[in-house]
Amino acid sequence: MTTALPLTFSAEVSKVRDSGAPIVALESTIITHGMPYPQNLEVARQVEDDIRQAGAVPATIAVINGALHIGLDDDELSALAQAKDVAKLSRADMAVCIASGGTGATTVAATMIAAHLAGIEVFATGGIGGVHKGAEDSFDISADLLELAQTPVTVIAAGAKAILDVAKTLEVLETQGVPVITVGQDSFPAFWSAGSPLQSPLRLDDPAQIAKAQRTRSAMGLPGGQLVANPIPADAEIPAEELAPIIAQAQSEADAQGVHGKGVTPFLLQRIFELTEGRSLTANIALVRNNARLGAKIAAHLSKLPR
Repeated sequence: MTTALPLTFSAEVSKVRDSGAPIVALESTIITHGMPYPQNLEVARQVEDDIRQAGAVPATIAVINGALHIGLDDDELSALAQAKDVAKLSRADMAVCIASGGTGATTVAATMIAAHLAGIEVFATGGIGGVHKGAEDSFDISADLLELAQTPVTVIAAGAKAILDVAKTLEVLETQGVPVITVGQDSFPAFWSAGSPLQSPLRLDDPAQIAKAQRTRSAMGLPGGQLVANPIPADAEIPAEELAPIIAQAQSEADAQGVHGKGVTPFLLQRIFELTEGRSLTANIALVRNNARLGAKIAAHLSKLPR
């Protein structure tokens, strides 16, 4: 006997999903764990509107009272933005949250899983998780990397979060056979900074080619998706040389306070926000919106290609 999964589609997504119209998935941890209310709600609405204006339909994903929501109406978005003690869901705990009737926001890995279940092929986010510094001792490696290796969703991000060991993150992605495609430049972007000393494994500047690459992987029977690294707009970036000592200070404070596991990323992001006097959040918003617009273009091209 098979248990039916409680998928709940928003009216906007329901209207277009059978027509093959372009849909772009969005995560919800940026709403519940990324910034305070009401700014989180304002940004969530802004990103959804960016996708609509680029010709696609947004589908913000979250688990609410045990139901996996594919797209949220405005009331649901507003309620989630104000909710307290929302779980942060990845592959390991997503099913438990659904089964127990809980509420949780989806990370990159969980959003990819939900998008694939709903037949959505494109997901726009800020930055992916990856290999944390010191992972040779802690084994702290994000589930996002293995998800990219097995779930066929194209993920648009401004690279891996700069608080990570980005070189090791790229090595793991290579080992797992994940295409890492940078748009518009040869260096791999560094989240808040447009460039880095690291060479991107691949480069494609045309959204149509990126869409075709995903279709080609599917035709070849290759598992997994692809990571599209989209640099933050130059007028919104924080130079890497300015950020490096700030990230080092935040990491040192985390180590001194014994912060570990799932607590590391939110601690570091909060300290970097404080040390940059809010500039890191402003940059984060700019890069998410930039990724959403590119995601809509890729989704539009995918919708025109036979599956």
